[in-house]
Amino acid sequence: MTATIHQLAPERRLRRMELLVTRRLDGLLQGQYLGLLPGPGSEFAGSREYRPGEDEVRWMDWAVTARTNTPHVREVDADRELTTWVLVDGSASMDFGTAEVEKRELAVAAVAAVGFLTAGFGNKLGAHLVGGGRRVFPARTGRNHLRAVLRALLDAPRVPAGDTAPLASAIAGVARAANRRGLVVVVSDFLDDSGWPAELRRLAARHQVLAVEVADPRELELPDVGLITLVDTETGRRREVSTANLRLRADYSAAAAAERAAVRTAIRTARATHLPLRTDRDWVADIVRHVLTQRRLATARRGGAA
Repeated sequence: MTATIHQLAPERRLRRMELLVTRRLDGLLQGQYLGLLPGPGSEFAGSREYRPGEDEVRWMDWAVTARTNTPHVREVDADRELTTWVLVDGSASMDFGTAEVEKRELAVAAVAAVGFLTAGFGNKLGAHLVGGGRRVFPARTGRNHLRAVLRALLDAPRVPAGDTAPLASAIAGVARAANRRGLVVVVSDFLDDSGWPAELRRLAARHQVLAVEVADPRELELPDVGLITLVDTETGRRREVSTANLRLRADYSAAAAAERAAVRTAIRTARATHLPLRTDRDWVADIVRHVLTQRRLATARRGGAA
């Protein structure tokens, strides 16, 4: 995507991205109200018995449980109008990429997919763009609004190293703005130690949450290319290392794997849905697989409740 989109004029870049996303996702959406992350809405539709391991305690129907002495959960119909909020991490660590695209470009592509998958039927999209300050787009309908968000992402200036925007406070800001239950999509590399897992848990207690994790292969392992300078883009610290050192490369890979595992655990503990994307993979195919998997799970849950 770097060669075909990043070097184009802004409007052409935007149009090219829209065509790329919509063409490759064509045929994925079948029927109304089947969007990016199928799940419960907010209209009450009855109760059924609680299934341990499958149902969340927050959906307990305590009145029916008290009458029957059997745990029951509330069932709800899908909302006919969905409000989706996207939080895009624009910190300095996102300005990195050694494969097909930079992480920041992959983040824009993810937002484009979210926007086109949730568009229509009166659905609204709002956005918080964080990095070098914060820019907020109110939740509105329409493709023109989505294009304005994408244009702002494409044109956003790069953030100097050390100019950090704590992810925890950014998530808390989205939680305050999203006053109606809906879908919140957090797009980040989650390379942040500001205590974001706790804020993600609070967010997921009220909303459906999709955590889109973007990563680059060089963040996971180092190639043997001799002496290199490593830069912590969040703090600006630099350090020269020799990648010929086998022990160093092994320690780096182990530390990176542990860090990614901690991110996965934090997202799972928050009861959010996890979508990992990489700069060296076909991100559209990964999104398609994720959506189809979520729909199969949703269908299986509905079949089990019948």
